[in-house]
Amino acid sequence: MRAFVFKNRGLLLGLPALVLVKRGKPSAGSIAFGLPIAIAGELIRCWAVGYSGETTRNDVVTARKLVTAGPYGYVRNPLYIGNFVTATGFAIAFTGRNCPIARALLVGGSLAAMSAVYAAIVPHEEAFLHSQFGEEFERYCDRVPPFIPRSTPIDDAQGQWSADVVRTAESKTFVTFAAMLFALWLKARKTP
Repeated sequence: MRAFVFKNRGLLLGLPALVLVKRGKPSAGSIAFGLPIAIAGELIRCWAVGYSGETTRNDVVTARKLVTAGPYGYVRNPLYIGNFVTATGFAIAFTGRNCPIARALLVGGSLAAMSAVYAAIVPHEEAFLHSQFGEEFERYCDRVPPFIPRSTPIDDAQGQWSADVVRTAESKTFVTFAAMLFALWLKARKTP
């Protein structure tokens, strides 16, 4: 089941976004507040992908080496934290004129769906990393938390950031981000 969720994570994470686009009623204030949060999340994601490489787009878990530098020196899942921050920003941006109950359901439901997907795929990825890197991965897990970042990075970090990787590996994400911006712009124009 976890492998299925991992393979289909893009589709599964796209469903809450479609609900936001369909049901959301953005306001100028919600866009002004939410959009910088979404952009910050994308920047976190780019920082993480620049270290982890193009393997983040595969349908199966792969890793040529254990990356512990950059954001991975602070937290084990920075890419997913970036995604979560981006989703939070868009959820806020899309729901400014929804009534409080609808807004809470849309924002909370989107983030709950995302959390459910990550609850399945993080253990799947970590099982692979443990099988691939054994004690090295265990030592890393002992020092770096999964979701709440450390205040300082680990000392013996491994890995190097590459802008080229971000450009190639993130092209789909950039298109998706632009599509969400366009949908937000359309909704804002149509919302009275």
